This record gives sequence, structure tokens and C-alpha cells, in this order.
Amino acid sequence: MTRAFSPYFDPEFDSLSERINGPSCRVTFDNESLEEFTTVKIDCVKKQDQLLEVVQVLTEVNLTISKGYISSDAGWFMDVFHVKEENGKKVTDQRIINYIQQAIGSKRMDPSKITALTSKQYDTNLHEEPTAIEMTATDRPGLFSEISAALADLDCNIIEAHAWSHNSCLACVAYISDQSSNTRIDSHRLSAIKNHLNTILHASSTPENTSLQSPQHADVKSIGLMWAGGSEGTMTTVERRLHQLLLSAQDFDVPPIQQRACPPGISMGIDSNGERKTQKTSVLIENCSEKGYSIVTVQCKDRRRLMFDTVCTLVDMQYVISHASVDSHGGYAFQEYFVRKIDGGALSSESEKQHAMKCLEAAVERRVCEGTRLELSANNRVGLLSDITRVLREKGLVVLRADLATKMDKCTVDITFYVRDVVGNNVDMELVKSMKREMGLIDLAVKNEKVVKSSPAVKPRFSIGDIFKSQIERLSHSLLTYM
Repeated sequence: MTRAFSPYFDPEFDSLSERINGPSCRVTFDNESLEEFTTVKIDCVKKQDQLLEVVQVLTEVNLTISKGYISSDAGWFMDVFHVKEENGKKVTDQRIINYIQQAIGSKRMDPSKITALTSKQYDTNLHEEPTAIEMTATDRPGLFSEISAALADLDCNIIEAHAWSHNSCLACVAYISDQSSNTRIDSHRLSAIKNHLNTILHASSTPENTSLQSPQHADVKSIGLMWAGGSEGTMTTVERRLHQLLLSAQDFDVPPIQQRACPPGISMGIDSNGERKTQKTSVLIENCSEKGYSIVTVQCKDRRRLMFDTVCTLVDMQYVISHASVDSHGGYAFQEYFVRKIDGGALSSESEKQHAMKCLEAAVERRVCEGTRLELSANNRVGLLSDITRVLREKGLVVLRADLATKMDKCTVDITFYVRDVVGNNVDMELVKSMKREMGLIDLAVKNEKVVKSSPAVKPRFSIGDIFKSQIERLSHSLLTYM
């Protein structure tokens, strides 16, 4: 009998192109040049949304970006970031370094390894494939509690849930499974669940609040398994989806009742009369006609994940970021982006600029919560979230933000709420003690997230705007000196 042989392929063939032409992407770490920061340098072939991919990877492993210089002219992407770990130290963990190098480079890391590197201890078992439900609606006190109760009544187990409320809009992403079998919900039941939730959400569009948001902004839909494949299991993917949902719900249109109030999370100090001084998020857009760019400038109070929020919003608005600089100092952040529309032109009309400015302001502010942070840990059971949110609602508390995740052992659940009372005040500690008694054996921690500085933050003086306006190629030249 004639033996059949398969053709031989040299195992080194796959890397032949890289060995001939050099790596398509090079990521290096430098812990020697700066005293307080790790310098991350990225040099690679330019591709669509490259900056978003880089910022998302750095955010996934909880790195804080203090400064950044980005240029992507002539088909090449060059980038320098000054970063710290969450604990304020330099990046020295080789596992994190390896992950960043592989995630940004051409060789993708096995998504199962993301869990250990990002310290995510929660259940993302790909084989169980829970159903992801997205919701947007006009927000009202107790709405999140009503959603939780409805899912419990419909025999749904909430494995993970994340909700943001901003400018009277609510966006929520919840991962649910069948209560009895802990498997995906069949299409027939899913249709009934969606119809029931839509009824609850559309109840927000009553005559007295139709001026705030039209009924068509209330919506429920199933999107299947959000974290299947790639790095989709990371928290940044959910956060970007929340940004997209609120953007689609037009949360950038501030209701008249809120226009007189201070936007959340941007308190800058206390004046001599004891009144809170505020510095509103500033977004400006002007055109650089000689280069065909629109220059987007964002100035606001600094915080973690700020660059991720602004970059993903620019990308979702179909803008291509060609150059950028970010800097933070004294609690204040300065960001500058040189963008074009996806068709290659700058923002032409004043209305287009105003729309983009409002969307970026919303992107900066929607994550920020000045309310009281409640951290809870409890034994897992169906209806747990419904019972907890019912207590919050009965105590007159409004949920501004919520995050729930089931741990890998599936026996315990961690929940974080940002809450305020119905008139916007922080939670009284006596009320917290009362809630702890009603919640029984739930481990409840309280942390006031409101940040008030004794003096105004100092704006960073760094700006590359003048450099770009005179000769934009200088940035690329200066970046080469870092490589």
C-alpha cells in the first residue's frame, strides 16, 4: 500500500515575514528614565483605531496614564505613555508586561490568561454562555430596583450587572442565566423577558418627564455572549458599551432641571463662604486648516480611566485620531487630540462641533459619582440584588451607579453602589446602620467617594497645539528620540 505523506512546513515559516521585515509592532518598557513612572513606548504599523486598542489594553490591567504623546503619520504609529500601577508604583510585574506586549503586538494572548493578569476574580466561564441584556431608559428613583425585581420574578439569575445613570438617562448591561439550570435562556422566554422589561422602562416616559427624553430612548435587547473571544471578557468592553448606550440615549442633552446644578464629580474646592467652587469640564474644538485637522481640547479634573473614556467616545463618533497629547498635574488633566472625520475631513460646521463637544463632556462626566459608595459582599442566591435594591429604595436612596459580579466560586457576590438621597445629598451614617440591620448578614462597607480639594487644581502647562499649528511633523521627530 502506498504511504501518504502530508507536505512539510518549516515551523519557522510563520515568523519568516517578521524576521525579514522586522516586527510589525514593538512595545518596550523603561523603568530607569523617570523616577516615578514607567515609560511604555509603542512603535508599530498604523491601523484603524490603534490608539483605542492601546489605551484599552493599558486600562484592562488597571494602569494609570499620566502623560502620553501619540503620532500616526505616514502609515506608522508611534506612542509614548507614562504610567503607574493602581498602587502608585512602577510597572514591574513581568506577567503584566508580557500581556501588554502580546496584546498590542501581532501575537494575541489566550483570553483565558486575562483573568489572572487583571485580578478579575469573577465568573466568566465561557461554556455557560449567559445571555447579555442591554437596557436604556429615562431614569427615575427606584428604576434599577424595579429591573432587578422583574428579573427575579422572571426566574432569572443575575450573574453580572453594570449600570450607569447620567443626565436622567440609565444604561444597564446585565448577564443573566436560567434560575433552575444556570444555562442560557431560550429564545421564547427571552422574548417574554424583553417585553416585560420594556414595559417597565417605558413607564419612565410619563407626561411629566417627556421633556427630558422621548419614549423611543427606552429599549431592551439581547446581544448574546459579550465576552466570547479575544479580550472581550474584560471590564473595558462593558464600560465602552455603557458609553455607547448612553450616547445613543442622548445623555449629552442636559435636562433643564440639571442645567442649574453642578455637574457631578468636578468639585474643585470650598470658597471663603463655605460654598463649593466648581470647574466644569471644558471641551473646545478648533480647526487647523493648513493640515486639515480638527483640534479637540479637553480640560477637566483628573481621574483614572479618563483617557479611555474620551478616546472610545471619539472613535464611536467616527473620528480618526491622528495625533494626541495628554498630561495631568495637580489633580487636573489636559488632553489634546488631532482628529479627522472618517471620510478624511475636519469638522466643518459649528453645529457639528457643538455636538461633538457635548458628547465629550458627557463622556468625561458620566463615570464620575460624588455620592456615597456602598461595598457589599454576600452569599449568592437568586433575588439577592432585588432584595438589596428594595432596601435602598425604601430608604429613599437613588442608585447612581451599580456593579455586581459573581465570584469564581459562585458562592459569593460582590456589589458596589454609588448612592445619594432623592434630593442629591450624601447618605447619613445612621441610615447606613439601619440598612445594615435590615440586610442581615451582608458585609457592608461604606466609603465616601466625594473629593473636595482645599485649593483649585493647577492646570498643566504642557500643550502641543502651537507646535502642531506651525509644523505638525515636529511631533513625529520628537517621538523618534524616545525610541
